[in-house]
Amino acid sequence: MTRPEPDSCPGVLRLHQAADGPLARIRLPGGLLEPVQVQALAEAARDLADGAIELTSRGNVQLRRVRDANALAARLAAVDLLPSPTHERVRNIVASPLSGRVGGWTDVQALVPALDAQLRAAPRLAELPGRVLFTLDDGRGDVSGLGGDLGVHATDTDEFALLLGGRDSGIRLGRAQIVPILVEAAHYFQDLRGDHWRLHEIPHGPARITAALGLAPVAEPLEPPTPQAVPVGWFTQADDRVALGAGVALGSLPARTAEFLAAVDRPLIVTPWRSLIVPDLDEWVAEQVVRVLAPMGLIFDADSPWLLVSACAGQPGCAKSHTDVRADAAAAVTSGRAAHDTTTPAANVPADLVTTTGRQHWSGCDRRCGRPRGPVTDIVATPTGYRVTPPDETA
Repeated sequence: MTRPEPDSCPGVLRLHQAADGPLARIRLPGGLLEPVQVQALAEAARDLADGAIELTSRGNVQLRRVRDANALAARLAAVDLLPSPTHERVRNIVASPLSGRVGGWTDVQALVPALDAQLRAAPRLAELPGRVLFTLDDGRGDVSGLGGDLGVHATDTDEFALLLGGRDSGIRLGRAQIVPILVEAAHYFQDLRGDHWRLHEIPHGPARITAALGLAPVAEPLEPPTPQAVPVGWFTQADDRVALGAGVALGSLPARTAEFLAAVDRPLIVTPWRSLIVPDLDEWVAEQVVRVLAPMGLIFDADSPWLLVSACAGQPGCAKSHTDVRADAAAAVTSGRAAHDTTTPAANVPADLVTTTGRQHWSGCDRRCGRPRGPVTDIVATPTGYRVTPPDETA
């Protein structure tokens, strides 16, 4: 697939003109936010945008209806959320959110700062498309299945499979090789891509990158990982402290809730499943966090139906949407219709009659923006109602 139009993926310095106003997307390598940064985002959402922080499927965040782009950029730069004006849109790095604390072969979160710094240090990589995705998986298989362009997947404590176009190349790397090889591969991708935005779009792209790197496969490729459950609930870390996983309904975090999270005074990790990890808590503090933030809407129950439901922006944010899909999806969850015990194909279904179960994505049109990977029921708005397509019939 070639695209004659330039990549228009938004950032902080180049906003997207959505139907409801300018939208800014802030890259968070590894999803990591320090408390001062969480507070700054909360204040920016309240003072300069629509009052909410949207979580994205790449562990980034965005603000809608931005009223003063210059003021937003200044606030974010002051807390190191805009460290490079030239490279801000290419810092798309997703790493296993619980890595280094709970499970996995090794700590890949520790690789994020070095990879981010090396990407920003290469002037030519500022021209990478804003959709290119780097993935660092600690072996549990949570982010390798996200369809990244360039990444690694731990196969042991110091051995990593090189992933190209979301697939194992058969090449194996030591830890010290990871950042240099990924940066080198990014340069080769830039050489090859022409008008393409993603590696898998380039004919024989992964094979051509492999040849350019001069590395030979040494192992049978790993099978693609199966989709993982959203990490929600109480997790005991290797150091016996607690990490809390919190779901965020439809990925929209109110500024006031974000301020309470900042007050916890711990790092915050935004996951690519539009949820949050609050790590490094003493047990008593973790209990208080749940007591305060669960009534404010954060989801600590791994069985909550909210964790199965995602939606595109819909109206009023998108001019192409046929309806306000977020409101319709929320109504389905709160009424219990999103936990219905069967899902059958249907067309022209009124919003208040849609019943479904399991993983589902509500879309305002056939583009199905934001749709998660893997089996999912598609609930797509049309001019005459919703079209419901179960996973086994989804293209």
